[in-house]
Amino acid sequence: MDKKSVKVKIFGSEYPLRGESEEFTKKVATYVDTMINTIHDKIPEQPPLTISVLAALNITEDLFKERDKSESMLQHLENEIIKMSNYLDTTLQSQQ
Repeated sequence: MDKKSVKVKIFGSEYPLRGESEEFTKKVATYVDTMINTIHDKIPEQPPLTISVLAALNITEDLFKERDKSESMLQHLENEIIKMSNYLDTTLQSQQ
């Protein structure tokens, strides 16, 4: 599939980005723009580079939290599958 180019605006500047989905690319850009603007609103005296680095750190923190949550859920599901499998094995063996 060809990657489509889309122009997005982040912190007042336009960037041409390529992605497989125009909608997803815009969604990502909006998230980044929102994060940068939120930080800028809290500390407007900071230079754009500092604002961008803080936004990157916040976005990365969100990513790591979601990864941890996903790994935890996966581990829980794996444990539940093992329990069900053991229960089924026990049930089937007792019926023989």
